[in-house]
Amino acid sequence: MQDKKLTILAIGAHIGDMELTAGGVLATHSLKGDSIVTLALTAGEKGAPAGRDVQDYRAQKVREAETFAAMLGGRSIVFDYPDGELPDNDEVRFKVCDVIREVQPNVIITHFKNSMHKDHMNTHKIVTDARFYAGNPFFERKHPPYFAPKLYFAENWEDAVDFKPYLYIDVTEGFELWQKAAATHWFVTGSKFFPYLEYYNHLSRVRGIEARRGRAQCFAIPPETMKEVRESL
Repeated sequence: MQDKKLTILAIGAHIGDMELTAGGVLATHSLKGDSIVTLALTAGEKGAPAGRDVQDYRAQKVREAETFAAMLGGRSIVFDYPDGELPDNDEVRFKVCDVIREVQPNVIITHFKNSMHKDHMNTHKIVTDARFYAGNPFFERKHPPYFAPKLYFAENWEDAVDFKPYLYIDVTEGFELWQKAAATHWFVTGSKFFPYLEYYNHLSRVRGIEARRGRAQCFAIPPETMKEVRESL
């Protein structure tokens, strides 16, 4: 039984990354009354449909992020970095640090370390360092220091190399809400490149079967946290 309300901060390289890979968890926790915040470091605007103005599509993506978050009773934040050009530097790290300090999440969810997309890999490094910066009192920022106790890495078809599921979360309760909210993103249902909604729909069922549940989403955790301490066998 969950005793207190949680705040979950899901940080993706692009709008839609966390909405798909962690959306079931976000929706399920929103139904429990927890606070949901999504942060996209870029809008993902270079996935625009053929013939569509990229900046116009970016504005649409931002609206889609806001709609998804609103359907979960949460809020969305989108940085201004161009899609495909997310820098791997301390400027971004401190911007993410500031969001972590402001939001004070109990849980941060982001990308796994390996990916076919450099924005995803940069996001993994940025978030990992930003979490440290946020918790260090000797980095003076607008908000006081705060260390997020839990960090999880979402399962993503683009980040699959060496990804090993460690944590299974039952998302059966929030599955319907997640599917409706995710479908408000054009690329989720309209892309001819990859059947996103179908893939993550079926994946949640496969992971649910493995977990002996209806639906589930999986996460990896930092290797240094893979410790189980007992008094005896």
